[in-house]
Amino acid sequence: MAEAVGPEEDTLVVRGPGGGGGRARGSNWSGSLIVASLTGAFGSSFLYGYNLSVVNAPAVYIKKFYNETWERRYGFSVDESTLTLLWSVTVSIFAIGGLVGAIIVTPIVKFFGRKCTLLLNNVFAVTAALLMSLSLLAGSFEMLILGRIIMGVDAGISLSALPMYLSEISPKEIRGSLGQVTAIFICIGVFTGQVLGLPEIFGQESRWPYLFGAIAVPALIQVMILPFLPESPRYLLLEKHNTSEAEKAFQRFLGKDDVSHEIEEVLAESRVQRNTKLVSILQLLRTRAVRWQVATVVVTMGCYQLCGLNAIWYYTNNIFSEAGISHETIPYVTLSTGAVETLAAVFSGLVIERLGRRPLLIGGFGLMIVFFSVLTVSLTLQNTVHWLPYLSIFCILAIIASFCIGPGGIPFVLTGEFFQQSQRPAAFMIAGTVNWLSNFAVGLLFPFIQAGLQTYCFLVFAAICFAGAAYLFFVLPETKNKTFHEISQAFAKRNKVTIEMQEMNHYAAERKSSAEQESDFTSSVDNGETKKGIV
Repeated sequence: MAEAVGPEEDTLVVRGPGGGGGRARGSNWSGSLIVASLTGAFGSSFLYGYNLSVVNAPAVYIKKFYNETWERRYGFSVDESTLTLLWSVTVSIFAIGGLVGAIIVTPIVKFFGRKCTLLLNNVFAVTAALLMSLSLLAGSFEMLILGRIIMGVDAGISLSALPMYLSEISPKEIRGSLGQVTAIFICIGVFTGQVLGLPEIFGQESRWPYLFGAIAVPALIQVMILPFLPESPRYLLLEKHNTSEAEKAFQRFLGKDDVSHEIEEVLAESRVQRNTKLVSILQLLRTRAVRWQVATVVVTMGCYQLCGLNAIWYYTNNIFSEAGISHETIPYVTLSTGAVETLAAVFSGLVIERLGRRPLLIGGFGLMIVFFSVLTVSLTLQNTVHWLPYLSIFCILAIIASFCIGPGGIPFVLTGEFFQQSQRPAAFMIAGTVNWLSNFAVGLLFPFIQAGLQTYCFLVFAAICFAGAAYLFFVLPETKNKTFHEISQAFAKRNKVTIEMQEMNHYAAERKSSAEQESDFTSSVDNGETKKGIV
């Protein structure tokens, strides 16, 4: 790399592989960055978490509504098997919608951008809220089912677009903490659904439609605030080639006027992908240089859904009942699970930049293995020892906490860190597809696993956690405070590629034009004050 030419005060300093060097930095948390992350997550991942838990409290009333509607239409009550099928479809079709959203997100974020995708996605949320909240009034359970699948599309889009947006607006020093905002708001959404479902609020036969109408509130708040915040500066610079808007976006998100270092970091990536169009999923899968990154995303996202947390929710009420907690009190005790989930996710966000992604992810799976094993023993012997149900309750809370400190949020962070700009949408499509297919598989297969293995079903999930932890122990490098180039270097040996050769082949034929374009880019930084950047 050639040295910069020009006055010393105008030189762009490049940070070395270890993250040292460069100018001193102040706080990385600007007001715009905080507002963008909170607003984006509140209208996106919050709604995903909320819709996971919101159907639990009014289940009895919704089934009664289905039966009454059926009887009014056909003159006889619906049989038990049909009612069970209708309810299963209502719950599981959310995952089908999520899969659709994950598949269509790539062309949407390419055409509209990350921020605009989040904004337009609220059309799905508001439409779903209206359909589901008015279903009782209209006497149509089909409206509720249609609303669930539309809400799933919203979740599928947001769980790809939001982590993409957060990873591109955040400085690498806090990229992990900001990425954990996605997981934190999922947990807050689950907890909010539990609270609003209490009998004193909306958990009554006449009020359950309000639970679904409330979905429109976060969506409308996001629509009111997010338009006043910038688009992803990386998207503006690398895909729209709008240097002036990218510079303004960097300045607002970083809270400083001199963003020449950040512009240069993005340009360093652009050298590798100069004139490269958005890659397809097939092209990404064929790219040798990211094969192990793709495999790692598939493993982490698969384990995210298959590690058994859904099974924990299935057993919670039964375990609380075995511990002597009355049926009327269980909804209030269940709030402890949502509270633990939220606190663990917040804790992970606070320590991820100190401990790193790797220890939290592998450690989280390791703790889940331990507590799944103890829970299996406890549930098997709980009728012989009077205090074992309380141990089971502790294990449930411990498994939830272990999940949320690592496996519950870090997979979204890694997907944003592993891939360059042109590959990121396809990578999130792969991650989202694996996520939603695994979600659907758990919902479909778990009842059969539970019926066949009873309490020993948790050993299946312990084995999945062990497999995930073992893979990550041998394959996953630490990505904390590293650029895309540094992360690629960490994977290079395993992918059997040489980074330097890869870059040379990618833009050697256009070296001259690239140098000229980068000179144009950097000459506009700092309102024309920087005379020459590093080429």
